[in-house]
Amino acid sequence: MAVVSNSSPLIAFAAIGQLPLLPAVFEPILIPPAVALEVAPSIPTLPPWLRVQKLQQPISARVLQRSLGAGEREALALAIEARADRILLDDLLARRIARTLDLSVIGTVGILLVAKRRAIISSVRPHLDALLRESFFMGPGLYDDVLRLAGELEE
Repeated sequence: MAVVSNSSPLIAFAAIGQLPLLPAVFEPILIPPAVALEVAPSIPTLPPWLRVQKLQQPISARVLQRSLGAGEREALALAIEARADRILLDDLLARRIARTLDLSVIGTVGILLVAKRRAIISSVRPHLDALLRESFFMGPGLYDDVLRLAGELEE
């Protein structure tokens, strides 16, 4: 299973001390060079399950967007090149573009739900709370929606 990640899920999980959740859910994870640079302050030594892969082709014009960062552009291009099964993205515009490119997208919060479904974690709530303490943005209602999906919110 080829999985490509942008920097935001990696930085978010590193910030809450839960980076090991990622290889428990997806391994290996490919990242382009721009993402490696972006995560360096948060993850100074990349773990072996996180593989930097250079792009073989220049970034396609169809994924170039001025409002996307270099990491997002390269992650989208690498996902296309690697024929990734999934791309890990949080940015809304990047997610929309990924879907138009027929890429399967999952974000930080979705990874937590997968981890719970696979019994890798017992509860999503403490991880969501930790993310919020680290200023991770969640749209209105997302917190409750995720807890509902995880079976952790009573109606």
